[in-house]
Amino acid sequence: MQQSATYARDAEGYLVHPEDWNADIATRLAAEEQIELLDEHWSVLRFVRTYWEEHRITPDIRHVAKHLAAMQGIDKKAAKQQLFQLFPYGYVKQTCKIAGMQRPRAWSTG
Repeated sequence: MQQSATYARDAEGYLVHPEDWNADIATRLAAEEQIELLDEHWSVLRFVRTYWEEHRITPDIRHVAKHLAAMQGIDKKAAKQQLFQLFPYGYVKQTCKIAGMQRPRAWSTG
């Protein structure tokens, strides 16, 4: 397990304890993924964090696409495409990691 001065990460770089997450950690994790966080990224990250805080589980990509679709008045397919433009290496690999989620054990890509 990798350790940082302020937060523990697993071998793949996901936070061990999602409650350790903050905006500074998100920015550092995004930089590792070569992503500069813009307002559009933060909207997704805030949704994932809020969902996790309310349900204590990582939201499935379908929930995130539904959120983006509602916020922007677009269909879910377009929202999912936008999500992959924001996080090109995938929802689990980048979105969940940057949002401070633990790596999901089993996953539906939605």
